[in-house]
Amino acid sequence: MSRIWLVKAGNPISYNYSIGGDSLRKKTRFPPLGDSHSGSSSIPREQKLRDKLDDNEAIVRSIFDRCSDLVVRRLLLPGSVTCMAVYLNALVDDAQWSDGLLKPLMTLKTDQLEDRSKLLEWLRTRIDSTIQPHAAETLNEVVRSIVSGGVALFFESYSFALTVKIRNQLHRALEEPKTEAVIRGPRIGFIEKIEINLTLLRQHIQSPQLKIERMTVGTVTGTEVAVVYLDKLAPSDVIREVKSRLSRIQMDSVLGTGYIEEMISDHPYSPFPIINTTERPDSAAGSLLEGKVAVLVNGTPLVMIMPVTFWFGFQSAEDYYMNFIFATMLRWLRFLFAFLAVAAPSLYVAVTTFHQEMIPTSLALSLVTAREIVPFPTMVETLIMEVTFEALREAGVRLPRAVGQTISIVGALVIGQAAVQAGIISAPIIIVVSLTGIASFLIPQPGMSQAISIFRFPMVICAGTFGLYGVSAGMIAILIHLSNLQSFGFPYLWPVTPYNRAGVMDVLFRAPWRLMYKRRQLAQRDSEVPNP
Repeated sequence: MSRIWLVKAGNPISYNYSIGGDSLRKKTRFPPLGDSHSGSSSIPREQKLRDKLDDNEAIVRSIFDRCSDLVVRRLLLPGSVTCMAVYLNALVDDAQWSDGLLKPLMTLKTDQLEDRSKLLEWLRTRIDSTIQPHAAETLNEVVRSIVSGGVALFFESYSFALTVKIRNQLHRALEEPKTEAVIRGPRIGFIEKIEINLTLLRQHIQSPQLKIERMTVGTVTGTEVAVVYLDKLAPSDVIREVKSRLSRIQMDSVLGTGYIEEMISDHPYSPFPIINTTERPDSAAGSLLEGKVAVLVNGTPLVMIMPVTFWFGFQSAEDYYMNFIFATMLRWLRFLFAFLAVAAPSLYVAVTTFHQEMIPTSLALSLVTAREIVPFPTMVETLIMEVTFEALREAGVRLPRAVGQTISIVGALVIGQAAVQAGIISAPIIIVVSLTGIASFLIPQPGMSQAISIFRFPMVICAGTFGLYGVSAGMIAILIHLSNLQSFGFPYLWPVTPYNRAGVMDVLFRAPWRLMYKRRQLAQRDSEVPNP
């Protein structure tokens, strides 16, 4: 949960980087704005409804052919008004349908159907405020409402329908986040229901500046997406670009944040996380207060945060709930072990293969004795152990929680001891690989930890081929790659490069809250933003 303020240019703690114009448009990898590709839907977008119930029923039944949960009910309302209700039984709340909508309909009179606005106003005053009706004139609007948990009401001799969303509110209970557990701080996480997640954000930021804009992605799934930001604090060009990229997604199915993340990322082929994800409402709220933008996707407990920087991967939500001195020490510890996670195996391979003169004599004799009966070169031995360690870690994740940790720990001990006794590998390489694995676990953001794990393998190959020159070349290549990355127009290594003194205060250090509060006041004053 970084404290980098992305606000208007001109203040000493922001970095203004233009992301508009033709230059960015040419670099983005999104198809042009327009209708969905062919074959994604058989419903003409502008097909009007008929004024005959029989015609509308035939059209709806043809669209929902072989849908056993489709319900079509004919209702005779007072004044001989014939009405047809269409909905999917699996999605509609029966109690709300019968008590909240059906009973008020039984008091409807003929004269209230003459004017559509009059009918809507009449219904709004008599049904539950949570199920507000809307008028639909096209078949596409009606179908979208039905598949999203709504009821469509058709009336004889009228070429419009009323759509009322009374979706069955099924969701799991709020729980502690699984991937971002903390000792101090809130113990509540997002769930798969977007409405609940928006409520959690509203509880953390009780301000009218918190803006929520909704849209739908996925031509078949119709997944609901919410773009959340703080007005006048989040840069307007970033907000515009996020919404533009979301609107240009052309996919049949969007079932989670991973689908969207790859489609809107500046660098989809980079292993480093250009967009961060979090399960914690307090972490998402903190990012919004920094001027960032959050994207919520219905059906997933993860919230995407953008733009982000490289240093965000080494910051934990718990940093802001503990003493700033201890939090700063932990950050430096993460930086150190992140370097070891990338470089430790490659340095071991390079030194033992090409630069034995750099090893003290006593240590060199111990290494030679340990490797005396090992049949593989050091590089091959290291790669075997790295692959084995990753396999054990993956097995521990996939197995049931009760046995997963036991299998990963016991498996590592048993396999390692047996391999050493059999002379397949040496004992020092087990120490190096174990240290590397522990180092990767210290990185709080899973995306950054995965990226560092990926780079270990090419670094070992470079070390086994060219020695320390290969290690140096690999590290320089990684640094060049990081320098070329951007997240929605912001340099990935900001505020270290380009340097920003105030921004560094919460990257290399966790500054005291007194200093960060003053910095926030300065950001708000320069942006003319009232205190939320």
